[in-house]
Amino acid sequence: MSIHNDELYQQVILEHNKKPRNFMKLEPCSHEAEGYNPLCGDHLTVYLQVSAEGVIGDVSFLGDGCAISKASASMMTAGLKGKTVDEAKVLFDEFRRLVTKELDPEKDIHHLGKLTVFSGIWKYPSRVKCAILAWHTMKGAIDHAKVVSTE
Repeated sequence: MSIHNDELYQQVILEHNKKPRNFMKLEPCSHEAEGYNPLCGDHLTVYLQVSAEGVIGDVSFLGDGCAISKASASMMTAGLKGKTVDEAKVLFDEFRRLVTKELDPEKDIHHLGKLTVFSGIWKYPSRVKCAILAWHTMKGAIDHAKVVSTE
């Protein structure tokens, strides 16, 4: 990450931690899953309202976690509304590859948009699990899992 990217990353994390988007229990919801990261204590639930056609009409989350975990969940929920379940799975895979340095947002084709702010987090291995917890939980909800852990 360049100095500019580091500053942008910090601003985005702080903003979404202070004012998380879609931070509520979504009722009714068609899918939900609970995620837990025992290494740092992040614990959240992701709620999705998926139509019969497979479109995510609404998505939210609730829980406690570090700033990175909360910001990632906030940005994820904002980015998933209106997407199909298949598009959500593509975003999950791209985000996972981004935070593990398998995807280079400057060179590789992706659909991550503003989520590329997390592109340098692979430099902090203990934080990768924080950033991806909500994503694993969302995928678990789509796949009808009850509890997802990033152990």
